[in-house]
Amino acid sequence: MKKHTGLGRGLGAILEAENYIENLPAVSRMEELEVESIIPNPKQPRTIFDDDALEELADSIATLGLIQPITVRREDDGKYIIISGERRWRASRLAGRKTIAAYIREADDKELHEMALVENIQRQDLNAMEIAISLQRLIDECGVTQEMVAQRVGKKRSTVANYLRLVQMCPEVQAALKENQISMGHAKAIAGAPEEAQPALVRKVVKKELSVRATEALVKKISEAKPATAEQEEEFPEIYTRVVERLSPLMGENIKIKRSADGSGKIIIGFSSDKEIASLVERLERLGK
Repeated sequence: MKKHTGLGRGLGAILEAENYIENLPAVSRMEELEVESIIPNPKQPRTIFDDDALEELADSIATLGLIQPITVRREDDGKYIIISGERRWRASRLAGRKTIAAYIREADDKELHEMALVENIQRQDLNAMEIAISLQRLIDECGVTQEMVAQRVGKKRSTVANYLRLVQMCPEVQAALKENQISMGHAKAIAGAPEEAQPALVRKVVKKELSVRATEALVKKISEAKPATAEQEEEFPEIYTRVVERLSPLMGENIKIKRSADGSGKIIIGFSSDKEIASLVERLERLGK
């Protein structure tokens, strides 16, 4: 199975997030700020930064400069808190830059948090589960609707709804998505299976490296299966009940009768050990004497 990495769209996605932030109805201006006067957002959704990727970006900044300015908010103590672009800020420090181009915005704490979440969703290296969790946080923590979320992140409302369904799926599916063992297409197919069958199903999909199409076929097969029910067994004629009653004193309580539609079938005697079988043989021998 092909490993599915992030669902972002590279530089275009970054610019889209930046454009959203810049188009919000608040004052904005660009300045060259001292790198050391800038601090990370303590509520930044992104907590892990790949060291090798930072080194590569730092080399690029040292050679070509910073292509896209970061966005910050001025604090009361004269510092600037990052709204978007912490990775670029870290790489600039690593490259030894003393100043960095930044858009300075006016935003309250709610707007700051919302913009940080939107910028995080547009990252290139997010997997489907990470996007789903960030979208859900945007709704829960910022009080916005699905339609508003779709507008902010530049996705169709149906796409946002599909991501949000992932948050409701079983832990096994969520874990497989986080580890990039399955794609969103796999998860959507698995969602069509009975809830109790989903954990085992996702394990099978991962183990056998099934394609999305093969997963859909497997889900269809599971959904169409019609296992025998207790109600069907209770519809047996009375003579079957009498057979069980007569055999139980001799063979124990673990007796089942399976009957097909054409009237054929079999009597099944359960046992727990070889000792129990030996005891049954003894009883049968005494009965024959």
